Order: sequence, then structure tokens, then C-alpha cells
Amino acid sequence: MNTVKRILVIVESGETGIKPCAFETVHAARLLADSLGGTVDALCLGLEKAQADSLVHWGADYVKIIENPLFRAVTLEQALLIIEPLVNSEKPYAVLFSATTHGKELAASLSAKLNVGLATDCISIEVGEQGEIMVRRPVYAGKAISHLILQGSGPHLLSLRQNVFRGSSPDTSRIGKVELLDLNIPDDQLVLKIQDVVRETGSQLDVTEARVIVSGGLGMQQRENFKLLEDLALVLQGAVGASRPVVDNGWRKYSNQIGQTGRTVQPDLYIACGISGAVQHLAGMSAAKCIVAINKDANAPIFSVADYGIVGDALEILPLITEEFRRALGSAN
Repeated sequence: MNTVKRILVIVESGETGIKPCAFETVHAARLLADSLGGTVDALCLGLEKAQADSLVHWGADYVKIIENPLFRAVTLEQALLIIEPLVNSEKPYAVLFSATTHGKELAASLSAKLNVGLATDCISIEVGEQGEIMVRRPVYAGKAISHLILQGSGPHLLSLRQNVFRGSSPDTSRIGKVELLDLNIPDDQLVLKIQDVVRETGSQLDVTEARVIVSGGLGMQQRENFKLLEDLALVLQGAVGASRPVVDNGWRKYSNQIGQTGRTVQPDLYIACGISGAVQHLAGMSAAKCIVAINKDANAPIFSVADYGIVGDALEILPLITEEFRRALGSAN
């Protein structure tokens, strides 16, 4: 007898609520479940019940919220203590994560705990004729695409690259079931206990979630000149990125670094300013839908992947571009 195949999504949230990447993952799960004739379960750790409807609107059939004071700041250990027994008892066909830093760590740890395979950083998911899951994911710093076929009863673990599985809009007419689960974690099972959380606050978007990224390299010449990038990013409602040499020089934080040893991004628009285009940097941003490069050197490698190129001094060109965008968008910033 065929059983309904359940797709479990691990929902990632932050101080301001559900992260945008979580809605993308739920949307991808919805498409997968529709192809399999299955259902979508969204598992949330510490989320407010009032936010659950948004997950239903993006495709979840069931939203399970784990209520526990510990989940004001979720650690990897706490998440595994909840998710592992749930997966073992409910036996979902697939478990989907967002390919964030936290999501990748959690997916890899759960894979080891369950002794099952994991497909990371997926950019395409389809269902085959026999119900198998067919996956495409970049390898070798994006130079090649790996094609995987996940067979068997599962659970199949997948992490999904951000800004790839965006849906057009939520369906506010969808109705789902929201369930609150009060699960206790014995103190003797926790090695790490968080007493307090101190966060650095700021208005900048995470580069992995931004649809527009204005990124700078050593061609920006000094730390203070990154204000030009911040001004343009503000007008475009985007984030500021950086190459590794910039981060190594202490001009920007590591969380801004884009490249093979930093973040991998896939925004709608990527503006590279004063970035030569080393292969390590290209590995992190070449999948952007539109790339604009600004560089003094007409032979810079960055132009080989750019859709539009401007040969010139970024310090002179950026204020002009910012003003034009401000005028075109009617922004008061």
C-alpha cells in the first residue's frame, strides 16, 4: 500500500521572525510534495504562533512549533535533540534545510546522526518516474554541476541554495494546521547551556539573502570609501559585499566576504566595484542573474563573467550611478 510521502522543512528564524530563505525552502517543498502527491510539514523551534500562517501561505500543510524557553537562542545540540527523534518517529521522505551557515551545519550533523546521505547547496530538485528525487548542485567552486539521484524510502536530506527557489507570491487562501508542541529537554542531555546572548545590531541585509549586492575589492583603496557602496546599496535596498583581500585588511567584516572561502550568493543584481575577479571570488558570485563590473583595468578577469562592464575609477563612477538610481527610483535616501 502506498503511503503519503511527507516533506519536512526545518524553518530557520531570527530576531525579526522567519528568515526569507525559509519561505523559499517551504515553496520548494510544496513543489516537491505536489509531484509526489505528498504533504509538507514545517518544523519551527521557538517561533511565535502568530507567524505560522505565513508558512501555510507559502505551501506548508502542517506547522509544528516547539515551545521551550531554551529556544530563545537555539544551539546545534538543542536542535538535534528535537529533530533527530522526530525524523526517526515520523519517517519523512525528505528533510529540507536552507543552505545558510546554520542550516548547513545542522543538515550535516543530522546526516551523521541518522547515517544517511546529504545533498548540499541544491539548485534544482525534480521527481523522477519512479518517485526518486533528482538533484543538481554545483561542485568544484561552481565550475561543474553534479547530478544526483536519491532513491529508496529516505529520509533524503537536502540543503537548498538561497535566492533560487523563490515563488511568485504567497497564496493567502491556503489553510493549514498549526500545532504547538511542548517538549522538555532534560538538563543532563545538554553539554552547552546559553546564559545570555549579545548580538551586534545593524540594518544591513545578510548578503546571502539580498537580491541586490554592491561589492567592493581593493580597488576601493581604503575602508572609508566603502561608504560609496553603502550609499548605493541603500538606494537599491541591497547589501554590501567584499572580496577576501578587503576582509583580510580589516576594511569589512567576514560576514560580508563573498567567494570560495566566504559566502556563495545568487542575487538578481551583483555590482562588482574595484574587484579584479580572482577565481576564488568568481566562485561565490558568478551565478548572479545580472553582473555589472566597474574596474580601471579593461583586461580584469571580472569582465569575463559580467553582463555589463564599465572601465573606469569606481570612486568616480559610484556617486554618479547612485544619483541616477536615486532619481530613477524616486528615492529620498
